[in-house]
Amino acid sequence: PTINFSDVGGMESVKKEIDLKIIKPLLHPELYKAYGKKTGGGILLYGPPGCGKTFIAKATAGQVNAKFISVNLNDILDMWVGNSEKNLHEIFELARKNTPCIIFIDEIDALGASRSDMKQSSGRNLINQFLQELDGINSSNDGVLIIGATNTPWNLDPAFRRPGRFDRIIFIPPPDSASREIILRIKLNNKPTGIIDIQSLAKKTESYSGADIDAIIDIAIEQKLENAFEDGIPKPLETNDFIIAIK
Repeated sequence: PTINFSDVGGMESVKKEIDLKIIKPLLHPELYKAYGKKTGGGILLYGPPGCGKTFIAKATAGQVNAKFISVNLNDILDMWVGNSEKNLHEIFELARKNTPCIIFIDEIDALGASRSDMKQSSGRNLINQFLQELDGINSSNDGVLIIGATNTPWNLDPAFRRPGRFDRIIFIPPPDSASREIILRIKLNNKPTGIIDIQSLAKKTESYSGADIDAIIDIAIEQKLENAFEDGIPKPLETNDFIIAIK
């Protein structure tokens, strides 16, 4: 990824935790080896949709100049028995050959749902395979970091949440006022703007996610485009355009 932590608005406590757990080990492996600690491991990001779980995972990879593999369910799940497990194994093998590497699995609860709720043995087999890959039973996971993201961490099988697998569970909250201000500045960069009171807009968007802020900017731009179609002149975005969009 071409983005890093400087592109992430706010989230200082999250960045600090990720820095200690992921970035420092990958940048200073010799210090960690001195204490007998491996570099890599698993982190579970959870929180409401649209608050930047995928974005922070990409920024983490950009921060350490690591390879980044984004995994979707359809990359793994297969109708033929045994193929899903094989697909999962191949993804981990690809990461092991390209260290340092981050595997990002979105909606991980769909892949690692609680086995006690399952009636089909194929789903259980896949979870068992996943746990084996996390443990690095047949090959080392040194330099491989697995980041999982979910909106519902309580649906994940408890075996994933034990130390040594996903041993850090980090809450990604909706951005606070200062973070919303930074997000607005980043998103409005390189767009035609007039005088915008970003502080007051940040206060008006309490409990809004990063995706909600994106939507506000989109709505404000659409209104300006409608006006621009009449005379062909693109006009700069003003504070009032965003207030209308927030409503």
